[in-house]
Amino acid sequence: MEEVDVEPSPMLIPSTGFHQRHLGFEWGPGDLLVYETNYKLSAGSPLVHVVRKDEDICSPILRKLFNESHLIFVGLQKIKEDVPSKNKKSQFVSISKNYRSVIRACMEELQQNAVSAQDGSLASQYGDQVSILLAIELIWNLCEVLFIDAAPAGSLLLHLLDWVRLHKSDVDARAREVLQSESPAQHQSYWDVPTGTQTLTEFDVKWRHWHEECDRCLQDNTFASNRHLETIVKILVGDEDTILEQKELLSTWYHFLVTRLLFTHPTIKPPDLHYYAQSSMNMFLGPRAPPEPLDIILLSAFEFDLHQVIKDCSIALNNWWFVAHLTDLLDHCKLLQSHNLHFGSNLREFLVLEYASGLFTHHSLWQLAVDYFDHCPEFGRVYLELQIERIPLDTERKAIKVLRICEDRQMSEQVRSICKIMAKRALRNNRLGSALSWSIRAKDAAFATLISERFLQDYCNKGSFTDLDLLDNLGPAMLLSDRLTFLGKYREFHRLYGENRFSEAAKLLLSLMTAKIAPRGLWMTLLTDALPLLEQKEVKTRTTHALHSHFTDEDIESTKTELLRLALARNLAMAIVKEGTIET
Repeated sequence: MEEVDVEPSPMLIPSTGFHQRHLGFEWGPGDLLVYETNYKLSAGSPLVHVVRKDEDICSPILRKLFNESHLIFVGLQKIKEDVPSKNKKSQFVSISKNYRSVIRACMEELQQNAVSAQDGSLASQYGDQVSILLAIELIWNLCEVLFIDAAPAGSLLLHLLDWVRLHKSDVDARAREVLQSESPAQHQSYWDVPTGTQTLTEFDVKWRHWHEECDRCLQDNTFASNRHLETIVKILVGDEDTILEQKELLSTWYHFLVTRLLFTHPTIKPPDLHYYAQSSMNMFLGPRAPPEPLDIILLSAFEFDLHQVIKDCSIALNNWWFVAHLTDLLDHCKLLQSHNLHFGSNLREFLVLEYASGLFTHHSLWQLAVDYFDHCPEFGRVYLELQIERIPLDTERKAIKVLRICEDRQMSEQVRSICKIMAKRALRNNRLGSALSWSIRAKDAAFATLISERFLQDYCNKGSFTDLDLLDNLGPAMLLSDRLTFLGKYREFHRLYGENRFSEAAKLLLSLMTAKIAPRGLWMTLLTDALPLLEQKEVKTRTTHALHSHFTDEDIESTKTELLRLALARNLAMAIVKEGTIET
């Protein structure tokens, strides 16, 4: 069944605005603390705005991103430390591509939904999410090129060409169109898609030859009569003004950067990249267009400043998914320096904890968060213990799921807390069997005693036990308390009696009487239970039924006493006669 998201109903905050003061708020782990400040309003009443910490967690499509990336994250944690570095690198690159493929799959689904959406505001929301994922994939891919799959110094540009081509969606289609034409060199898009598969050395030799030849031709004014041909030659020698005139073909400053490097410095080395990136951005955007947050993040990546990339992404993006997973991967690649935060946790663990805490606010994604906490060695368990206590135990099935998580991690305090909550809830609903089962699981002797007494009271009122499957299979659990022991053994007496195993039943009943664990209020009941065993003529259930049918409570007690005296007198007489009889 498809899950339907329901908007939470508005909750009124009592006495809000009573003193005509501004409201303040603080985010907690999944909750919002609202309070009145000391600042008075100038006029009118205070306004309460709808504030959402993380809307993405409510999107069904983005939940697929969370679910699938969780599997990749868990797989990454299983890579062993003793694997050779060369093999590790290929694994890390593969994992990085897996993350990006999940991002692109969600992006494509969002694009399809945006096109098919009838509601304009919904289509706009899908469009915004596509833009965010596009930026995330762009940044991730650049980090993969520069850091995770770091290319040899001489082939950096080739990797950057692949990066730009991947994010300039029409390049591959136009290249195929050119190559499939009858005369590729004459095709109108031929010069818009320069690419190749030659080695770095071959490329460098050809480029130098082109550069020298083009420069000579420009100096000789060979192409002065043909303006378009002269423009092409200027591009080939890397004339920056001429390249900038083709801004409509480049679309972004980083596309301009890679184009500029291709024709001026194709064998660029990493230390020089940041200079060309900064100058290319300034030249492309101009003095009047301030850089966007995405531009700042990409520039930090070109400067090989990973910590700044992570910091800027944390500020610019609206959730912790991206920075948590990218930082985790970079940390496994040993690319992050030991960067301890002032409160003790390292950067990787801090971001993973923040992301997992956000997941815990969702009614189904909280289960994913458990694995993230498990892989935070310093504070993960503390966070998990705190978050577990905040999970609403709406159903018994959910409670069992949470309980198993706690039991698997030896979280004994949380196990007891969950069991007590469920036991009290079951008792309030008069579900004695469930309440007893939860109290046994909690190893709560006091509560088990209370519920056992309720079982015995029900028996006295109704003349029969409920939840026989549970009572017949208590096993060693009945030793949790004396009252539970009595309940289990007393039920066993009834079972033996029902199976006509009178001798065993009598011995068990005698042991219950002599062990002094029976409640005082049940002494008369136990003696009454002994009647049929003393007489062995009437069945107890019939006697009890007859007593309850014809007499008042006072008459019943009086009759029980008389029957007991009579039965004991007869039994004593039989014993004396038997003892004085000489057997032959």
